[in-house]
Amino acid sequence: MIDIPYQKQLKDNIEFQVNRTLEEDLNGLNGLDVTAELIEENKVAKGRLITREDAVVCGIDWFNRVFEKLDPSISLSWQCEDGEKVSANDTLCEIEGNARKILTAERSAMNFLQTLSGTATMTARYVSELKGTNCQLLDTRKTIPMMRLAQKYAVYCGGGKNHRMGLFDAFLIKENHIISCGSIKNAVITARLNHPDLLVEVEVETFSQLDKALDAGADVIMLDNFSIDDMRTGVAINKMHSHTAKIEASGNVTLETLRDIAETGVDFISVGALTKNLRAVDLSLRLDL
Repeated sequence: MIDIPYQKQLKDNIEFQVNRTLEEDLNGLNGLDVTAELIEENKVAKGRLITREDAVVCGIDWFNRVFEKLDPSISLSWQCEDGEKVSANDTLCEIEGNARKILTAERSAMNFLQTLSGTATMTARYVSELKGTNCQLLDTRKTIPMMRLAQKYAVYCGGGKNHRMGLFDAFLIKENHIISCGSIKNAVITARLNHPDLLVEVEVETFSQLDKALDAGADVIMLDNFSIDDMRTGVAINKMHSHTAKIEASGNVTLETLRDIAETGVDFISVGALTKNLRAVDLSLRLDL
């Protein structure tokens, strides 16, 4: 697993997610795979896990843990690692062990790998569009329920950076927060008083709000659904202000618009599609009995 700041939490998540997934598939961890029982109990099989398309691999620890939970004697020999780019028809892993257990583990293990590899692969495509700029790609909280850390790890494997993990580790003051607090200034002041150690980000929709967020001393300002020209103006306003913040662009970002947005001079671009609109990578496991 690639080294990340939330390593311990992620490992705990893997254990939880694998347990819940196997319980779901087997109607309990000690449940039955009625189809696998058609196979002779002690039959040994070998197999290869291949990718049908170019991809960035992510999710090996989840895949391994599924097999370990069902039969720790099954041998898994990986030909790649998380974060590695692979090509269509490459062998990712060679597998040997009890045929029943391999087939029982197959779908749950592949679900993790193909989903997280999908996030990593999409992230890598977006990151490639930013080469030569000083802009960083960020994820969002638009993740699959119960898969937050896993998908953020996949973004990391694809070369992106993580935005806040949740509602607890940074402020993101949006329109309804501003309305409820009375003003951007009030919201930022209260944030500093409540949690002076946390980053304060303010989402703005107009140049007037941008000025107010700068006056209030926000650490990061998100330009929400600004046009390309307005982003350039926003970046210039920030540079001329006595307090400069990091500038993030967000809202309806696509692969086609990403480069133009980065070239406005923003520091970050956040993209919900990385974790929300992902397509699983096409994988295949074939056994030789």
